[in-house]
Amino acid sequence: MTDITLMDGSIGQELVKRSGNRATPLWSTRVMMDQPDLVGAVHSDYFAVGATIATTNTYAVHRSRLARIGLEDEVPALIETAMAQAEMARDRYAGGRIAGALGPLLASYRPDLKVNPDEAALKFGELVQLMAPRVDLFLIETVSSVQEAEGALRATQDCGKPVWLALTVRDDDGRRLRSGEPLTDIAPVLSRYAPEAVLLNCSRPEVVTDGLPVLRQFGLRYGAYANGFTEISDAFLQDAPTVEVLQRRVDLDPAAYAEHAMNWVAQGATIVGGCCEVGPDHIAELARRLRAAGHRIV
Repeated sequence: MTDITLMDGSIGQELVKRSGNRATPLWSTRVMMDQPDLVGAVHSDYFAVGATIATTNTYAVHRSRLARIGLEDEVPALIETAMAQAEMARDRYAGGRIAGALGPLLASYRPDLKVNPDEAALKFGELVQLMAPRVDLFLIETVSSVQEAEGALRATQDCGKPVWLALTVRDDDGRRLRSGEPLTDIAPVLSRYAPEAVLLNCSRPEVVTDGLPVLRQFGLRYGAYANGFTEISDAFLQDAPTVEVLQRRVDLDPAAYAEHAMNWVAQGATIVGGCCEVGPDHIAELARRLRAAGHRIV
């Protein structure tokens, strides 16, 4: 029997779907402004089916993103809403933890947008300061390059909470970051900042399976949470895109996704969950499979 941390699934995508509105470049941040109670409902649904982590809806809460519509000064209020909704859900379910999400400063899957690590550390640092008293850990998500990892890890270095670093890999090669750099190139950064865990996220589950043996070499706790997109299309790699340009896979139902995740556990992963297009039904099936295999969800 192995202790497995079961993360939640998609937050942003799930909120956009439940809101009934068309996606915007602000993504789930817009939903949080208009229908904040949906955020708590999504967290609660994941806890109810077995997840033990609530990932805050702060992935896209950055001044750099909000500045496009003149709302950059709303960051503290949005952080407060996200934290309050996660806390309300956690308080309903004993044993749940809150992971403070830190997404890319400018855009996802864009290693070409090279934010200087010193500048990135300052910008992430504001979010870390706002969230640190209320989260159990920080989750740095969808890191596309070694340089992106450096800036976010600097900001969390002295936060007093565990830090998990989640890397996103190429659609066609799970052993390379989306920047093209080999996954092994992240090793010096991991050694310097010593996060508690290293993960693969927001990538195709098939390439996650290929990349996990590389993570095992780093000597840290490791795991994965994949997405359900066919690919990250060129149309998404533009300024201020919406998720409507990404295509959802039709072959990744809960049973199929759980099969991938159970393979990751067989490879030694002790943290699993889901990313975009992976919802509560997927996490429920994964929880069932983990328990049936004799694992303990913690």
